Amino acid sequence: MVKSRRVQVLLILVALSFLLIHFLPCSNNVHMEEKPSPVHILILSSWRSGSSFTGQIFSQHPSVFYLMEPAWHVWVTMYQNSAKVLHMAVRDLVRSVFLCDMSVFDAYMSSQKKKSDLFQWETSRALCSPPACDSFSRSDIITAGNCKTICSKYPFSKVEEACKTYSHVAIKEVRFFDLKVLYPLLTDPSLNLRIIHLVRDPRAVFRSRENTVADLKRDSNIVVGSQKTKGEMGPYNTMQVICKSHVEIYKAGSQAAPSFLKDRYLLVRYEDIVRDPLARAAQMYKFAGLHFTPDLQKWVHNITHGKGHGAQAFDIGSRDALRVSQAWRKTLPFQKIEKVQNVCKDAMDLLGYRLVQSEEEQKNMSLDLLFAQN
Repeated sequence: MVKSRRVQVLLILVALSFLLIHFLPCSNNVHMEEKPSPVHILILSSWRSGSSFTGQIFSQHPSVFYLMEPAWHVWVTMYQNSAKVLHMAVRDLVRSVFLCDMSVFDAYMSSQKKKSDLFQWETSRALCSPPACDSFSRSDIITAGNCKTICSKYPFSKVEEACKTYSHVAIKEVRFFDLKVLYPLLTDPSLNLRIIHLVRDPRAVFRSRENTVADLKRDSNIVVGSQKTKGEMGPYNTMQVICKSHVEIYKAGSQAAPSFLKDRYLLVRYEDIVRDPLARAAQMYKFAGLHFTPDLQKWVHNITHGKGHGAQAFDIGSRDALRVSQAWRKTLPFQKIEKVQNVCKDAMDLLGYRLVQSEEEQKNMSLDLLFAQN
């Protein structure tokens, strides 16, 4: 009888061991599948290139935690330095944000900071919904105006808390001028980084910059130095640096790309977005591993088919996006167009923007000829 009981006990122990060995790992695997590693998306662009709108395509997605130009804080604090000198600080800040470590802002903001002290925080749907704000749901399409009115009083700690609950973290940044600066992030095993390189016709960028000179003065000084921003050639000096950076980024991302950049770099022209918003949004979502929901499709259509003019810096309201993208053809004097084309010729050639040779051609050239496919 005793021997029989011992046999039974041994059989039970064997059975339990079998269960522990074969079923617990499976449970762990299921848990890991439920929460995969976050995807990190960097929208890399320059000022007045449609990047705020493109950022909103990601911000409004319920799976995305989005921040708009967090490196603004670096440039405001360290404005005496050049863009090249600030590259490392900007990169370190971006990496920390991707990892949801918001303590990085301690170096650039008051110890008494609130969520509303974060640059353009209200443009992030994630900071306007739980747990960052309880007044909206995660599935809502939220305007910046409504968010700013209702959600401004929450503590800064909510930024990090919210970030950790999303499957995708997206950042829109205009303060990188060299893709190679980002190579350490692309090879960092803790990151799953994908880069969307957004460009826009330099003539349209120049015209838009003329309308927002005051907003961009400090940034322009950092880009080219305060002396080179003065006088008639000041705006063209800035454009030359910006255009050159787009050339170098494009070449590094597509023509001489290292193996770790494979399938992680996507060039997008703003003009192509506004001509076919749904198709381009779908392309970017697919690249980022996001589902294009019916509600988002409706939002993308409505935001690009409104009556607004998009004149204000960081204005992301509804507008006639295609018409706005072409406004330079009717408002920018041909003499200025020639100068922009001269300093940005390499970028225009490489990115598929056709030069116009006369004022008459400027007014009459069709869109298909202005923006030929590469």
